[in-house]
Amino acid sequence: MRIDPDSRALGGFSTFLTFVALNLLYILVCLPIVTIGAATSALYEVTIRYSDDESGRPLKDFFPAFRANFGRATVLMLCLLLPAALLGFSSVFWFAYPALFAGVAGVVAVIGAVYLFAAFLYAMAQVAFLTGPARQTLKNSVLLPAAEPVRTLGVLVIPVTAVALTILFPPVAILIATIGFSVGAYATAFLFRSVFTRHEA
Repeated sequence: MRIDPDSRALGGFSTFLTFVALNLLYILVCLPIVTIGAATSALYEVTIRYSDDESGRPLKDFFPAFRANFGRATVLMLCLLLPAALLGFSSVFWFAYPALFAGVAGVVAVIGAVYLFAAFLYAMAQVAFLTGPARQTLKNSVLLPAAEPVRTLGVLVIPVTAVALTILFPPVAILIATIGFSVGAYATAFLFRSVFTRHEA
């Protein structure tokens, strides 16, 4: 029996293994916490590139992208993801109180956290896809969720669904740890490319 190395089945399995390895690499690089921004921008860079007719080498290109994006991505993470996390924690505090004003404050905090998280994802994708100063990228990232509500909803659906399924069905965490981040980034890559093409000028 001869195995054709160019067969579609073998190629599909090779791609699957690449995305599994990329997912594990991303999780490992995120562990120091401060590297989450650079790791996310690197993940977006290799998946956005791969979404363009499967160009690039996701695994080999990850660390060069990580090093190149580290400065801008870290600054933008501190400007967007950190406040989003603080708002998320504050919403838990407010929802612990039965008063009406506390409930309203909790809802506002959740909305703010979700909006800033979407802005963070846009920022990391811009770092990966475009060149420009951090200040302009930050401005664009804050404006894009409001300018592109439908595509922003599409970008948020994947992480929100992943978190919800993990809470409802904890074994889903195994799937997310295996391919969730890399496949999710690849799926949203098409949305990011569409958004940036519309606003590139």
